[in-house]
Amino acid sequence: MAAVLDVSNLGINFGGLQALDDFNIQVNNREIVGLIGPNGAGKTTVFNLLTNVYRPTKGGIKLTGADTAGKTTHTITRSGIARTFQNIRLFKSLSVIDNVKIALHNSMSYTALQACLRTLTYWREEAAANETSRELLSVFDMEELADAPAGSLPYGAQRRLEIVRALATNPKVLLLDEPAAGMNPSETADLMRTIYDVRDKFDVAIILIEHDMSLVMGICERILVLNYGLIIAHGTPEEIRSNPLVVEAYLGQQRGE
Repeated sequence: MAAVLDVSNLGINFGGLQALDDFNIQVNNREIVGLIGPNGAGKTTVFNLLTNVYRPTKGGIKLTGADTAGKTTHTITRSGIARTFQNIRLFKSLSVIDNVKIALHNSMSYTALQACLRTLTYWREEAAANETSRELLSVFDMEELADAPAGSLPYGAQRRLEIVRALATNPKVLLLDEPAAGMNPSETADLMRTIYDVRDKFDVAIILIEHDMSLVMGICERILVLNYGLIIAHGTPEEIRSNPLVVEAYLGQQRGE
């Protein structure tokens, strides 16, 4: 099976600092892959490179066989890579449904003039966007919250809304940056079920950065471990759990906390 995402020899320098070097990963459709490591290891840097927030110093990224070099971040999103953020970035004063509709802008073709004049094209496309947004929210049992301000939602619901908004872009690869941050064990268990549902219902590959090892070990098929910008291990959860380099660099630290 051809990889939906193929990253080879990826690296980036910030001045004299080598933040990431020789990063390689191939992800197939519907895979769930974990990216773990100590704070400052380069995990979010990887996500920023995959979405072209940062431009790599070396290496390449291919999405469904097409090189992403030189593309803007919004073009990368349109091509099929969507992400959430470690710190929730919702439009909190807007309604839940409007947060989802914002992510549908690529599918809207009416002009600013048509919007001002409220033409038939405008109303038809807005109705379709409302229907699509409500369908997405219903998958996450959030349809009844559609008209509530996003900022009024409980923390776990805001996390789910970020995932819904990312899915509205119709991604091939979904990047989740610490989706369980700040969640209690019950919310984390719900999140695990949500991630499985996303993979199965939306036929998407998922890469997640996470410090909650119960989530990572329980849901990921493969795990990559970063330390000081280098991959120090790559394998199944069982292999990672027993890897002495990983225990020394990260898992031992986790157990001591």
